[in-house]
Amino acid sequence: MSLTFLFRTITRDFAKIRVSHHVQSLHTGGQLLAAEKALLIKLRKNTGYTFINCKKALERFDNDVTQAETWLHEQAQKEGWSKASKLLGRKAKEGLVGLFIQDQAAVMVEVNCETDFVARNEKFQQLVNDVAFVTLAHHLNKTQSKTGYVKSVLGSDELNKLCVEEGASLSDRVALTIGRLGENMSVRRAVTLNVPAEWHIGSYVHGGVRGQTEVAMGRYAALVVFHGGEKGELEVLGRKLGQHIVGEAPVALGDMDDLPGGESETRLLPQTFLGDPSRTVAQFLRGQQARVLDFVRFQCGQTASDEAK
Repeated sequence: MSLTFLFRTITRDFAKIRVSHHVQSLHTGGQLLAAEKALLIKLRKNTGYTFINCKKALERFDNDVTQAETWLHEQAQKEGWSKASKLLGRKAKEGLVGLFIQDQAAVMVEVNCETDFVARNEKFQQLVNDVAFVTLAHHLNKTQSKTGYVKSVLGSDELNKLCVEEGASLSDRVALTIGRLGENMSVRRAVTLNVPAEWHIGSYVHGGVRGQTEVAMGRYAALVVFHGGEKGELEVLGRKLGQHIVGEAPVALGDMDDLPGGESETRLLPQTFLGDPSRTVAQFLRGQQARVLDFVRFQCGQTASDEAK
């Protein structure tokens, strides 16, 4: 065998080995890329953060999704607090009122942001949802030994201190949402109620947000506590009373025998009933054999001077 033939044979075999190894590397690399892409998609879905940040987190922790997710939350919280401090002075008069009723208890909260655009964002609505549930849980835990009618009104400072999970406070959750959406936000106020078994809670939300199945949300909302009424019609009665309170904005209850004060009347019972202008609210209630005991009305962005009118 000549040296020339031997050299050609060795060169040809070596080339085959190189091609085979290259194809195998491409196949393995493709599998690796697919696996990394799946992790990236999973992390993006779990956290809602950008693909760039998720990729950075996976690279930082060698594709450990759990560590990457923890790190992303920590970074977002830091960024959120940084943005929150920068945006602190900006006015936040838009937002949503959230309302939730559970058995004989109810909660109504107001969470503010700067624009209606952000109020329609799912992340902001999730914040309203969280505020409502955390506030109600706090109320039920605090009043579990109490009986009768219990009403609690909470301001911004008290609400911000409430614990959400794993030591985080509501103020932490607000800062995190600020970091994600880039607008100033605040948890302004809340009211919680507990009523005896023979009492009822009615409600109405105006300008409602579609798709919210648990916490009803809108720009205006009312809770009304009442007694009596026809069984099977209690929800309708509560809704009608709530609609009137939202629409006519009474500031006091009044008495069943109060005389109407005209269009400027601010007491609920002597006001002309929105659902039947031929009667006052008191007259409507007599026909239903019912009695209103208390009510609360929230208007998103309402100032203290507005509430006094």
